[in-house]
Amino acid sequence: MKKRRTIALLMDYVRGEYQSEVRFGVERAAEAHDVNLIIAFGETLACPGAASTAQNSMYHLIGAETVDGILVASTTLCHHVGIEGMKRFCRSYAPLPICSLGMAIDGIPSLVVDNGLGLDLSVGHLVDDHGCQRVAYIGGPPSNEEAEVRADAYRRALADRTLRFDERLVAFGSFTIETGRAAMREIIGRGAAFDAVVAANDNMALGAIEELKAHGLSVPRDLPVCGFDDAVIARFAKPSLSTIRQPIKRIGARAVDLIVRMIEGEPVPEYNLFPVELTLRESCGCGYQVEPAGAPSSKAWSAPLPSARQRDDLERLLEKSVAIPAGSLDGWAGLLLSALQEELEGTEGRFLRAVESLLDAAGREGAILEHFQGMITLLREQFRRGHGALRDAVLDEALERIWHASRIVIGSASVRAEGQQRLNVELASLYLSWSARSFSTCLSLPILRRMMASELPRMQFSRVAVSLYDTAHDPQRTTMKALFLMEDGRELEPPAESFPARRLAPEGFLGGRERTSMIALPVAFGDEEKFGVAVLNSGANEMVYDALRLQIGSAVKAAALHWEVVRQVELRERLEQEKVRQESVVAARIQTTLVPAQLSVEGLELSAVMKPAAEVGGDYYDVLATDEGGWLGIGDVAGHGLAAGLVMLMIQSMISALTRNDPRASPGDILSAVNGAVYENVRGRLKRDEHATLLLLRYERSGRVTFAGAHDDIIVCRARTRRCVCIPSSGVWIGALPAIDAMTRDAEFVLEDGDVLVLYSDGVTEARNAHHEQFGLERLCSTIESSQSAPAEAIRDRILGEVEGWCPSPDDDITVVVARYSAPRTL
Repeated sequence: MKKRRTIALLMDYVRGEYQSEVRFGVERAAEAHDVNLIIAFGETLACPGAASTAQNSMYHLIGAETVDGILVASTTLCHHVGIEGMKRFCRSYAPLPICSLGMAIDGIPSLVVDNGLGLDLSVGHLVDDHGCQRVAYIGGPPSNEEAEVRADAYRRALADRTLRFDERLVAFGSFTIETGRAAMREIIGRGAAFDAVVAANDNMALGAIEELKAHGLSVPRDLPVCGFDDAVIARFAKPSLSTIRQPIKRIGARAVDLIVRMIEGEPVPEYNLFPVELTLRESCGCGYQVEPAGAPSSKAWSAPLPSARQRDDLERLLEKSVAIPAGSLDGWAGLLLSALQEELEGTEGRFLRAVESLLDAAGREGAILEHFQGMITLLREQFRRGHGALRDAVLDEALERIWHASRIVIGSASVRAEGQQRLNVELASLYLSWSARSFSTCLSLPILRRMMASELPRMQFSRVAVSLYDTAHDPQRTTMKALFLMEDGRELEPPAESFPARRLAPEGFLGGRERTSMIALPVAFGDEEKFGVAVLNSGANEMVYDALRLQIGSAVKAAALHWEVVRQVELRERLEQEKVRQESVVAARIQTTLVPAQLSVEGLELSAVMKPAAEVGGDYYDVLATDEGGWLGIGDVAGHGLAAGLVMLMIQSMISALTRNDPRASPGDILSAVNGAVYENVRGRLKRDEHATLLLLRYERSGRVTFAGAHDDIIVCRARTRRCVCIPSSGVWIGALPAIDAMTRDAEFVLEDGDVLVLYSDGVTEARNAHHEQFGLERLCSTIESSQSAPAEAIRDRILGEVEGWCPSPDDDITVVVARYSAPRTL
């Protein structure tokens, strides 16, 4: 039996308009060719001169040990390295057959769209059809070859129409909505007049429209805008976006055809150019046009359906009106016309049944069902034109009923498809929220295995291999050991022996009897720490893969940190006094290292200090900025030394992960989740009874602060009265009880402009002088009130100075966080 071939697709992410389309086309073609597929992703290639990041490590594991040929989505990887970097990258896989998608690379078969034609069509439409004379252009990054080609084509399109190129009308972005806005803002700021805008992709075009609206300009009433790519968002934007449609799915399918031929030793063309089409919608003022230029024939039809020659022309026009991957539904237009003939000959409902069947099949192929409305409009116009003077009222009425019913069927199918897609996204988001909470509290690899066995099947994963480098026996990371293995939805015991890292998974997992499409992603943390590889079956929502890459990498990192700290705790219990002293140094390092390096939250002037005592305790504070404000946390672990530092480390890592995953989360919900994990690890694994006070505040830019937890009072010194208000916290300790959900509630207060918020540990208020008198809350409030108008740093230093003057040798950690609120300025 001939061994099934395996090909790889390398790209930066699996989520994204372009990436999704390429992946869809490649997956369907791989299935048609009966070849295995491995889709490997790991972010854009690193900048020239920079070390390869841990996320990029995935690409270096793809080779002849696993695949027979490689497809490279070059336009997704080249942003930092440019054409020369992509040449080196592609040639590093020699002698494996390789194809480049989206970028032409010398000596390597490449599949590219006619970018020049696309820009000529969009600029030509604005100039020739709308009479525009000053067309502004927003281009992509200069290191991206496609972006350069489109920019050059823009200049040629102007020159071909004898229009002067004005560099003031040109700015560049990075293919995102935000950079499109920034580029449009830059062009407007130069003051040069323009009457139209063309962008090198749809996202930047939509960003430009937003910026034009912000400047009081209406699209298309004041000026038209065109994009490039025909992303899904282009159809649903307001206004809908006129754009250049490129056949991305067809490129992916054609790439598989080429690589399979190359594997079999057949010659293939080095340069494969794909045409593009201008799609007109509302943003240029033309609406959604569906009728192509020209008719099948100028001769009037005297029969319900055209002649054979006319029918061939009409079939080609119908197929052109809907973007379906080449080869996936060959002959659909002819079948539809035959069904219409049968309907008109007396088989009632035949055409609608054919339309419904076509919509089902097209939906599975990833076609945009809304486009079939254009197909019905095309049929209607051609039949109305065809009857000419020989109009048949009965036939006209029958056809109108058919067109009307067809539109209803297509509209319903389109709404259902969009609704199903939205439901899939919502479910994926929900599952990811659950998995983020589960993975963020995994502090050991066995717990991580249990969590993956529980969470991954919910996300439609049935075949998974997660493997980690066997660094204990192989520091060079050339071998791996399986951590987690799942087949047919059932967890299996992973083999104990190591295997070569370039095989990606244990023996037998890849290349079995059944054809497979798998996605391989790096298990890494940040840009420097690489732990291994995860290989998962294709078919889950695309957003899940990118999220899991971060979640699993973070969980492995947390487990490694936890294992190291637990090891240190066990070591401390075996050592004598000298060893205890050394461990205290480690604890101090943990405590001081986790202090945020920078304090920056919009609307808050922040300053903070933590001074560990001689016998290090477990004070904790953190400041985490978000788009809408930020999070502030403060707490104190009961006890001293390394165990307290360990609990503090658990708390810091879990709060950081949970708040980053959901910046709008309830503080009470987060504290409840953290409590459960701390209780299980401290009581169950460490066999200790440490607990902690913990106060968590979610600050919003409007001044609203939502908080929960148990700690010392929150002090707010009001700018209006220059008096302190003490806000008590009424929660329960973390780690003292298995569950605190019923006793943990959110509360709120509102900061006004100039108010000073002060958080502190009990090392401040319980500091004792020589007469054993405590510094106390009243003295702390008096200190704050006396310096209320000073900068936050000065208030912090004043508090610290007063406490140290009161108690020169404190026996507990001292932590102070000062924040002065500045309300948003209104124009």
